[in-house]
Parts: sequence; structure tokens; C-alpha cells
Amino acid sequence: MLLRSLDPRNADSADAVVVGDETLSRSDLVGAATAVAERVAGAERVAVSATPSVSTVLAVVGSLMAGVTVVPVPPDSGPAEREHIVRDSGAVAWLGAVDADPCGLPVVPVRVHARSWHTFAEPPASHTALVLYTSGTTGLPKGVLLSRGALAAGLDALAEAWQWTPEDLLVHGLPLFHVHGLVFGMLGALRVGSRVRHTIRPTPDAYAAAGGSLYFGVPTVWSRIARDAESARALASARLLVSGSAPLPVPVFEQLHALTGSAPVERYGMSETLLTVSTRADGERRPGWVGTPVRGVETRLRGEYGAPVPHDGESIGGLEVRGPMLFDGYLGRPDATAQAWTDDGWFRTGDVAAIEGGGFHRIVGRESTDLIKTGGFRVGAGEVESVLLAHPDVREVAVVGVPDDDLGQRIVAFVVGERTSASTLTDHVATVLSVHKRPREIRFVESLPRNAMGKVQKTLLS
Repeated sequence: MLLRSLDPRNADSADAVVVGDETLSRSDLVGAATAVAERVAGAERVAVSATPSVSTVLAVVGSLMAGVTVVPVPPDSGPAEREHIVRDSGAVAWLGAVDADPCGLPVVPVRVHARSWHTFAEPPASHTALVLYTSGTTGLPKGVLLSRGALAAGLDALAEAWQWTPEDLLVHGLPLFHVHGLVFGMLGALRVGSRVRHTIRPTPDAYAAAGGSLYFGVPTVWSRIARDAESARALASARLLVSGSAPLPVPVFEQLHALTGSAPVERYGMSETLLTVSTRADGERRPGWVGTPVRGVETRLRGEYGAPVPHDGESIGGLEVRGPMLFDGYLGRPDATAQAWTDDGWFRTGDVAAIEGGGFHRIVGRESTDLIKTGGFRVGAGEVESVLLAHPDVREVAVVGVPDDDLGQRIVAFVVGERTSASTLTDHVATVLSVHKRPREIRFVESLPRNAMGKVQKTLLS
């Protein structure tokens, strides 16, 4: 059973799911979700308006109960993106809020107080559970096909790595249309059997007041908490503080450790792979590194022309992975699916990484935007960003490569912080890293463009 904690034979919990001010007991959740399942049973795919709400949880859980594939739709998506997701996915109905245009689909109401105790047969592990649309850097988003078996394997590997148990209370305020907030942050709790509290918005005050043992956040969230000492200290009783979706700056890692007494757990994954690498609850937590492969996962590095890259902690290469939690392809995109896999069955993540001899991974960034080829050298933007963030005048930074007639690409840093001199920052980099890794240009900006998960959108920097 994918969401095994919802077996009605299990003991009830008065606050199994809390979203903002709305609370569902486990029996409430089962009864209301089963009522949804009865309404959508027999459909192939349904679109769910993925607002941070109890109705979203019921729509997703009810559809999964009935063996119906769920297509989460970001509530803030523009008309063209929403239309694309609905039409490309082949969804036949719309569940949840109708503040946004349902694109002509019939609307199925999600009633929080409805109850049904009908039972449904568990679909096979190969059945597609979710179609998650990626935000790729070019073209329209692609639908990532995730099977029930992949979700189960991925969530069980996380539970083992993080020693996640039914006694935990998970707290997060992440979007419910993304793998981090929906799969790990909601379905994970419903598989493990822990309680989950969604704070609507991931603010320092909300996290501090939640009293959780396990917290999920993106680096932007943790950065804000680290700047709010009182809220950070309120998390000292938590068992794990987990950061993902983007690299956690080393200074933020260190500030959280100092204020909470707990070193953050960093991990790595993507929509296509779920979570494949993580530091462990009982293992080393090294700032700037995302840990070792979770159960069932293998990783390797490949160079520009497919040659193996040594696992020496310094050499960087394209990260490739394989394991039971990987996706089944891109919906209706056989060419894109084929291009994503090597001939010998490894998924090309598109990320650049270094792996040291003990298996610890450091993610440098996206090959398309974070691998800079300058003057014959290959430079990872992430390592330059980490050094700049260690300077007291730098609050945020994004490093990119821009075309250069002489160098091929020159390193440019977009900096949010005090207006110190550009030479001070470039000299700072050169004292820590090789001289060829110093930025050739510093551009001071008021803010960096980010998406809903807090990731910097480097393609918008120029």
C-alpha cells in the first residue's frame, strides 16, 4: 500500500494532517479522501489545483486511492502554462480551488466533511502515480512520469537515511505542486505514519511555533531563520533540519548549527530521480556536501566526452544516477526521454558534481548554467559562490558564465549585499581558490530572481 499509514485498521491520530488552521484526524483523512476517490474512480488523469490546503491533500490522496494519476497544477501558474499542463497531461477533470481557470475541465468538488468507507484495490507498482511538470530552462515544461513503485522506493530510502518514524512530527511550508513539498513533505509522512504540519508559508515565526521534530526547508527559508536568532533557537529541540532543492550556503549551515545545536541535513534530488543522495541522521554532516547515495542508488561522474571522472573530491563531471526511484520518462516526449539516458542505463542528471573517495557528493550546479568554461579551465559556479558568501559583505550571490571573445566565457558574479569594492571580492576569491576562478566582473544588485522553490533563475541574469 503506497500510503500505508492510512490503512483504516491503524490507530487514529487527532492531528494527522494540519494545514494552516485546518486539521484532519487520520480517520477524517481516510473518510474524506475515499469520498474523493469515489468521484474520480475510472478516470485516467486528473488535474489538482495544488494550493496549500487540506482540499489539495484530500484531492491527491483520494485520487491515489482510486488508482487515478494526479497532475498537480501550481496555483500561481500563468494562463499559458496552466493550459499547457492541462492539455499536455490529458487530464479529464479539475479538483480543488477554481480561483484559476480550470481550462474547460469539469470541476469535481472536494468536500472536507464528506465521508465514505468504500475500499479500492491497490494498483500495481508500475502504475503512474504523478505527472510532475518540470520548469526546464528552455521550452515548455515536460511531464515527469513517477510510478507508485518509484515513490515507495524513494520514500522508504529516505525513512531509512533520516530514521524517520511514526513518532516524528514533520513541519514544512513548501509548495504542494513540487516533489519536495508534495512527495517528500506530504506523501512521505503519510507513508511513514508521522504527523505532518504545513505552515502555509515557511516563515521563521511559523516554524518556531510548530514544535516539530523534523523540518523541511529550502536554503532561502533556512537563511531567513538563521537571521532570526530567536526563531532559530526555538528549533533546538528538533531532531533533523533538512535542506534541499538548492545548495545551502556554508555560512547559513554554520549559523544554524551554532544557533540550534544541530547541523543541517543536506540532500540531493530532482523531479526525475526523487531523492538519491543525502547525509544521514546518524552520519557525518559536512557543509557544502550532500552526503552519500541512499539505499538502492548508484552514482558516477562522466567527463565532457563520456570518460570516467575520478572520485577524488576535486575533479568535477556530469553526475549520472540509477536506482529504483527514478522516473519512467517524459510524457509524450520519447526523444527527450531517450536523450536523458545513457546507452547502459544511467540517467543524466544535467548536474555537475565532485565525489570523494568515501562517497560524499558535492553538487557544483547545473551543467547548462553552472559549469563555466573559461580560458581552457572548467570552473563550477557553486564553489565560487561559496567563497563569496563567506565574505561578510555578501548576503546572496549568483555566479554565471557570459560569452567572452578571449576566454570563451568570463566569470561574472551578481552580488546582493554591502557595496564594497569589486576588487575586494575578486581578491577574496583569489586568496581561497585558483586565480583563474576569480570573477572577472562583479555586478551589485538589489535581489536575485528566484522561483517558487527559492532557486535562483540564472537564465534571467544578464
